Amino acid sequence: MSTATKTHSPTDTNAFASLGEALETAAERFEEGKAHARRSAKEAAGTVRRTVRVGVYNTAYWLSYGLVYGVVFVTELLPEENVLRRGLEEGADAALDAHGKLKVEEEIEEVATPAPKASHKAAPKARKTKAKASK
Repeated sequence: MSTATKTHSPTDTNAFASLGEALETAAERFEEGKAHARRSAKEAAGTVRRTVRVGVYNTAYWLSYGLVYGVVFVTELLPEENVLRRGLEEGADAALDAHGKLKVEEEIEEVATPAPKASHKAAPKARKTKAKASK
């Protein structure tokens, strides 16, 4: 059996060059597509986060609104001398007072707390010496 030797013609070389260029172009397009996919995924994740935040907010808002409005509505339906009505009203007043006291305490604490110094390592040592001196 004889084996025939094949010579490469210029059209074969052009075909390989075209194939190489096509592969390079495909690789470039793949990289561009990958970058576009990353950007799209980040944008989609941001949109999902915003949508979830809005959903959580709306759920909490309407739950709170419904509970408070419902209790106020029931309270208004009850006669003024009713024990349940008086308990709901006084409980609501106590809750508002407690909330107001917490806000005032937080504001006082913010004013009374000195601003942190540049060296945050020195502050714990100073606290320890004050604690020992007060004992």
